[in-house]
Amino acid sequence: MAEQTEKKYITKEDLSKHNKPGDLWIAIQGKVYDVSDWIKSHPGGEALIVNLAGQDVTDAFIAFHPGTAWHHLNSFFTGYHIGDSQVSEISRDYRRLATEFRKLGLFEKKGHVTLYTLTFVAALFAAVLYGVLACTSVVAHQIAAAILGLLWMQSAYIGHDSGHYVIMKNKSYNKFAQLLSGNCITGISIAWWKWTHNAHHLSCNSLDYDPDVQHIPVFAVSSKFFSSMTSRFYDRKLTFDPLARFLVSYQHFTYYPVMCFGRINLFIQTFLLLFSKREFPDRALNLAGILVFWTWFPLLVSCLPTWPERFFFVLTSFTVTALQHIQFTLNHFAADVYMGPPTGNDWFEKQTAGTLDISCTSYMDWFFGGLQFQLEHHLFPRLPRCHLRKVSPVVQELCKKHNLQYRSLSWWEANVWTIRTLKKAAYQARDAANPVVKNLVWEALNTHG
Repeated sequence: MAEQTEKKYITKEDLSKHNKPGDLWIAIQGKVYDVSDWIKSHPGGEALIVNLAGQDVTDAFIAFHPGTAWHHLNSFFTGYHIGDSQVSEISRDYRRLATEFRKLGLFEKKGHVTLYTLTFVAALFAAVLYGVLACTSVVAHQIAAAILGLLWMQSAYIGHDSGHYVIMKNKSYNKFAQLLSGNCITGISIAWWKWTHNAHHLSCNSLDYDPDVQHIPVFAVSSKFFSSMTSRFYDRKLTFDPLARFLVSYQHFTYYPVMCFGRINLFIQTFLLLFSKREFPDRALNLAGILVFWTWFPLLVSCLPTWPERFFFVLTSFTVTALQHIQFTLNHFAADVYMGPPTGNDWFEKQTAGTLDISCTSYMDWFFGGLQFQLEHHLFPRLPRCHLRKVSPVVQELCKKHNLQYRSLSWWEANVWTIRTLKKAAYQARDAANPVVKNLVWEALNTHG
């Protein structure tokens, strides 16, 4: 009878030393894995592994990966186990809940949301074409523009869902859905979205690691941005210069107008990534999809009879889509923020602190795309949106059990909280006691607030 191999153990301190490029170790359920070489092939991108290297990442792994991913871990096993591993009570409850959802088949039962939404998007697109090509009145053209904005919102939800889990029959169809709904219809690269969105989920509301709260020079949700911190995601300094100080000082007034032109920034970010030297999957397909958008959209606008109508058509469509940009910021701007990298041992707590839900009636779920249940989505990003309302009471009970905040606000309340957060930072930016640069003209203009 062969002698059973004894387990080899290392401590959490030993594990923490393996957190540098070329030497990246993680622990999952007490077993240690070397993912140094896998990082280039990781579908979720490099940032997720780099930011959590040297830690126990069990909860994050459970959140992001399907059951099939566990079978691939053995090829990365180092042979070591964590000898002093401890699991918090809340992590135990979270893992138990994820297991229950899996046994109930919630991650696989997607309903008919995708079919309904795609059909709705197709109908909206037909309405836009009819309004522009078959109608001559200015009012009809403006209605078509508003419908186009709604179409972009619904298409973005399809791109979001397909990026988190397989909404189609297989992965190839799922990739097609991503490129169609993202690149071809909205003009926003799914590659860019995955790159930023995965990092956002992992480091939710970390001021220096989460790209979704890094909007200098236009917005600052915290006075900590005034020290010109370094973005660990973009790997560059977020300089808080006099221009940034001026813009942030009035951000509670400019918030809604800026949201109306938020798509322009997304277009710019898309081009910056696609034409950068950064490596990412399917560059050619992403470029082709963007080319499709920048073919049909300008052609559609050019069919309008006059330049003023074309301008207001684009403006109206962008303004309607601003509702979605506002929603995304309402979910996080007024929530708790922190500095530093994400950690693997407080997954549930960080997601709870960094998110706000928006309460609405069930018949409005289509409008919010399920993302009004932001905490539920962050805890279980692979959970189809049709189940988020169902699991919400269970998540609330778990938060109550562990004395964690579960914040669900009305649309109005969420706006009030967000404006209050922006206003507080704006007044701090105006504070003459904390000048960025001595500027007598600036101080004179703001002597009386």
